[in-house]
Amino acid sequence: MKTIPLAEGIKLKSILTKKVQELVYEFQKNAHVVVEKGETPKQTGRSLKEIEADLAQVRKDIRTLDKLIYRANIENTIEFKGEVMPIVEAIELATQLRAEVSLYKTLGNSEKEKIYTSTGEGVVLYEVAMYDPREYRERANQLEKEAHRLSNLINAKNYEVHIEFDDSNYF
Repeated sequence: MKTIPLAEGIKLKSILTKKVQELVYEFQKNAHVVVEKGETPKQTGRSLKEIEADLAQVRKDIRTLDKLIYRANIENTIEFKGEVMPIVEAIELATQLRAEVSLYKTLGNSEKEKIYTSTGEGVVLYEVAMYDPREYRERANQLEKEAHRLSNLINAKNYEVHIEFDDSNYF
């Protein structure tokens, strides 16, 4: 059987998902025709059976790709910061790092102290950050670099690992 890089399988799955949407649209479009009363409807475009057959094949290929991608993501590992982890864990870690970066950037963009509100009675209130915004900006920058490094490792592994899938129907 033909093999393809895992990265190509991931991209192909996205393409096939879009293909399903296109086939469903074609199915709906070809399901009805407008004719005058007493006229015999004529097939315009492909028959519903043809479209259904294509739809079934594409959906089967998506399921197959899912299985192969999930298996490859569990069986293959990446080393990051001295820790070896399956690709699936590395993907989740990269997602978590990006979420942490977003939080830290928000904190880092805050002011240490700013006027909160005025009561109108000569009392001025301040909103005071209970942390050092500069420290969180620096942490966000560092974590963002780590997230990029991890993403690069994942991408490289996705081209290194191959899965058994015949993509000749699509490429």
